[in-house]
Amino acid sequence: MSTDKQAPRILARTFFTQLRASGYTPTQIIGVATELLDLVTEDIKGTDKSVVPQTAETRPDFRQEA
Repeated sequence: MSTDKQAPRILARTFFTQLRASGYTPTQIIGVATELLDLVTEDIKGTDKSVVPQTAETRPDFRQEA
């Protein structure tokens, strides 16, 4: 793991730039960021949420993009 304090910022900026270049809207990018935070939270809790696909039925707060 890098100890460089700028690395996360550079990675985030690069990821953002790539998403925008690929046509993602700011709202979609917020959705991606939210999902990343959810994955990290679940990882910290010690569970793997990727086993069950998240839908409105399995996660009441789930919102799909229109």
